[in-house]
Amino acid sequence: MKTFPKPLTAEEEKLFLQKYKEGDLDAKRILIERNLRLVAHVAKKYQRPEEDSEDLISIGTIGLIKAVTTFDHSKNNRLATYAARCIENELLMMLRMRKKTSKEVSIYEPIRMDKVGNEISLLDIIESNNVDVIETMELEENTKKLYEIFKVYLNDREQKVLALRYGLFGAKETTQREIAKALGISRSYVSRIEKNALKKLREGF
Repeated sequence: MKTFPKPLTAEEEKLFLQKYKEGDLDAKRILIERNLRLVAHVAKKYQRPEEDSEDLISIGTIGLIKAVTTFDHSKNNRLATYAARCIENELLMMLRMRKKTSKEVSIYEPIRMDKVGNEISLLDIIESNNVDVIETMELEENTKKLYEIFKVYLNDREQKVLALRYGLFGAKETTQREIAKALGISRSYVSRIEKNALKKLREGF
């Protein structure tokens, strides 16, 4: 079972947020790494038999990176509260994209169960999420910036892997297993390429 670093205390979080605001990129890395457990927790809600947990965590991590980058700590809220919404938004966006490309899936189709065993559809979640307009604009701007730095920081293979993994630049979104088969390399190697590429994007962001 994969383990994640212990979450930051409120005091530690405040300290590293201030350091990141002052330009400390190492503080940004720590804020991301120490909130990976939150990503796994949120992603677990969307786990289905056909879903790869690593895929969900990778997608959720994109949401976490956006959260750390756009979080306004002057509002005296915890980063985790804001990050959870960004992570969930990222996962929901992935599900919406899949539903657009699959005629077999409906927004009324159950995607997970609640705590008492009731089925919850994508429509239920979409309607229950009251996303702030400003937050949405910030996330869209952040995504646009990611696209801009994509080709600057990544080599050809890293670009290809991320494009296939997340359906970028018109590519079809695929799993690590599918990418490994297409490129003739192991899945673990694909995973390393993906992690290194995401690290480069985080540092370049």
